[in-house]
Amino acid sequence: MLIEARPALDPELAALVAAQLHEGGQGLVPDDRAAYFVAIVDGRAVACGAWSPLPEVGAAEIKRMYVRPAFRGRGIARQMIVTLEEEALVAGRPVIRLTTGVTSPAAIALYQSAGYRRLPTCEPAMFCFEKRLTASVQ
Repeated sequence: MLIEARPALDPELAALVAAQLHEGGQGLVPDDRAAYFVAIVDGRAVACGAWSPLPEVGAAEIKRMYVRPAFRGRGIARQMIVTLEEEALVAGRPVIRLTTGVTSPAAIALYQSAGYRRLPTCEPAMFCFEKRLTASVQ
């Protein structure tokens, strides 16, 4: 598997976002400040993720996490999280947050097992998580 940076208007990224939207996710509003990544398995784009800077100094938000259903359970999402964390840390963003409306126990377990702690203050029907990174991201 290869994870590579892609521009916001990349057609393979757009296809993944469309698939995510079909499953109840949110559409993509291209953001010049965000860094987008796509996971490639056997020449096929199978997952995506992004991080964008938050207004607070040193903070970033993980966005657009998605893995095609046929490729779930293979550790791709975990590898995507590590890539996003490493890239955000290099950019001087050691605090990573994410907000999800996904009520999937697997998604929540993934975030928690990756070291994210649930924040008590969050919008209704949402789950908010945060992780503070060190120089050696796990």
